[in-house]
Parts: sequence; structure tokens; C-alpha cells
Amino acid sequence: MSGLVVDSERCIGCGRCVRACGCTGIVVEGPRGRRLARPTDACILCASCVDACPVDAISVEREEAGAADLASYSGYWVFCQTDASGAPLPVAFELIGRARELADARGCRLTALLPAAANGAAPLIAAGADEVLCCADPRLADDDVEVFTSWICHLAEERRPEAILYGATVFGRVLAPAVAQRLQTGLTADCTVLDVDAQAGLLQQTRPAFGGNLMATIVCPAHRPQMATVRPGVFSAPAPDASRTGSVEEVALGDVPDARVRSLGVETAAAQDTLTDADVLVVVGRGIGSKKNIPLMQHLTDLLGGKLGCTRPVVETGWLEYWHQVGQTGVSVAPKVLLSVGVSGAVQHLAGIGGAETVIAINEDPSAPIFNAAHYRVEGDCIEVVRELVARLEARS
Repeated sequence: MSGLVVDSERCIGCGRCVRACGCTGIVVEGPRGRRLARPTDACILCASCVDACPVDAISVEREEAGAADLASYSGYWVFCQTDASGAPLPVAFELIGRARELADARGCRLTALLPAAANGAAPLIAAGADEVLCCADPRLADDDVEVFTSWICHLAEERRPEAILYGATVFGRVLAPAVAQRLQTGLTADCTVLDVDAQAGLLQQTRPAFGGNLMATIVCPAHRPQMATVRPGVFSAPAPDASRTGSVEEVALGDVPDARVRSLGVETAAAQDTLTDADVLVVVGRGIGSKKNIPLMQHLTDLLGGKLGCTRPVVETGWLEYWHQVGQTGVSVAPKVLLSVGVSGAVQHLAGIGGAETVIAINEDPSAPIFNAAHYRVEGDCIEVVRELVARLEARS
């Protein structure tokens, strides 16, 4: 059993552990001469008291799954969030495409969880799923976290998948941690890269850390299922293969808690453009000089039949609206062609363009980090290069 353990033979009742604890997780009690430390229910196993103890009387014992337990888990799952009509969101297909590759590396099956009728399963199988577990229970019609958590946890406890992936949508970011807490397993949020150690079975989950200044790869070696959320646009959706076959199983929702939130109605937000569906994307940075050059960039974008994106500094200076922002704090994109103009290439921005098939970068700084992510590089004044490119495109049209 895991928990904080105090060795009564070593403890001297000095109280340093109490002073080190930030959450009243340990107290010192008893008469003078026999005072001993004792953990409380508020302990979060942070081990601050362990480091503070001068006589090594405190330790943390963590329950670890044995090799036999881990071996009983198999298969990758993708939670496929649906829209109001019951159709899977685009991020579901993006995740299935990547999960298909991971499952193939592990030699296991890929399962899609579809909270809708079975008639929506065919596109998921065509995208790469081996089986689809469907549930069209009306209690899943509203995005109630407790209902969905009960459904997923019941299935996971019964069928024991080794990994579950979620789209980092508004709902997915609430649902995934609820499931992780219930199953007592790990979760890595907003991953930009997913890989797998095929031999050890460890899902390698990479995400920006320390304010986006470095990329951290996280693994969950002792608990299953391994879980991660991935923002829409990080991976490209695979081309559907209509010849693929798979199984479709309707599963029951079972006993779930009564919903504590009741929907009174839905108000549709004002229509807003999005960058995630663009095949061609022109992304501009502060290297374009000033706001007066935005019309030139928009003209180039229109000639290419694409959409205009930007970096965070461009939004912060008021040159473009927030929905144009690409990167860790904006949107992740996966266009066929991304033309980067005057972008230095901070790690926070690069985290959002990893799904692009082809990156062309224009920058006058030969050491700009963006060139490390580019397939083609153009060194030169970005305004002059864009004007020449516009002239040639206009001559062809």
C-alpha cells in the first residue's frame, strides 16, 4: 500500500517535517520525550518532509504495478468526441491516424470509443480503427463529464487498454483528467509528439514545458492505461481507406450518477474563421516590419488560395486578431504547405506547426530557428521576397 511512512525508532520529534510541509500533511504529537511525527489525510506525498528529516525517519512508499499487471493491458483507444449531429470531430480522425501507427509498432489493436449510434462507425474504421465501441444512450447527448467518465472507466476497467488518447478540446481537457483520476493513472496534456517504445510498451508523450522553453518527453512506466491529450491540428488526418474492415460493437452505458448539470439551451457563438482546415497557410511574424505590410501578406495569401496566420507577438501588438495565432498559445495546424514569413521560430511557435507537410521559411537571419523546421529556406528581406512572389503569381493568373 502506498503512503507516507514514519520510522518510530528513528524519529526524534524535532518538527522539521511539519515546517517543511505546505499542506498540513504531517504533525508531531505526544508527550515530551516521546513526540513522534504522524502523517494526516491531507498528505499529498510530495516528499518535502522526507527531504527535511535530519535522521531519515520518513519515507514514501509508492504502490507499483508488477510486470504481470502491465502485461495484461493491451491495445490503443481513441475517444472520439462528436458534434451535435453525432459525427466525430476532425481531431478524432487525426488521433486515429497517429494511433494506428503506434498500435502497429506495438502489434496491438486500435479501438475507437464513439458516444453515438453505430452508423457513424464506418469512417472511423476507414481511418484506421480495428473496432468501434458505440453507445447511443441519450444520457451521452449532453457533454456531462461525470456520465462520460463513468462510461469510459467502466470499459477501461473491463477491457484494460494500454493507452487512451483524447482530443484537447474544451470538453476533452475536462474529461481526460477526470478519467485519469478515477483510474489512478497518469495523463500528459497538450502533447505535440507521440511515439512509443515498442519493446517496453511506453507511450512517449512530448509537450512544451517551462513556459515553452523546452520540450519534455514524459512516460508513465508503472500505471495503465497511459493517457494523453492532443490539440486539434497537431497530426494530419489519414486518407480514408474504404477497403478496411473492422468490428462494431454496441456497449451499454450502465449505471451512472445522475447528471448534476442540466442544459437549459444552446446559444450559437458568432461565426469565426479557423486556420485548422487550411491546406495552404501563410504565417507572418514581426519580421514583416509593421502593420502596414499586413495587406501585402493578405494579398499573397489570397493568390495562394490559403489563410493568413501569425505568431503571438503579432497578435500582442494588435496587427491581427487572436484567431490568427499559431503556436502553443494559439492553434496547432497541419496544412499541406506552410509559408513562414518573418518568423524567428520560437519553440512555442514550432510546437504548433509540427503537423505541416511542407514548410517554406523566409527570413533574413540565417541562424533563425525556423530554418531548422523548414523543408525549404529563403534567406533575404521578407518584404522584397514576398513582393517578387506576388508579382510572379499575378503574372501567371
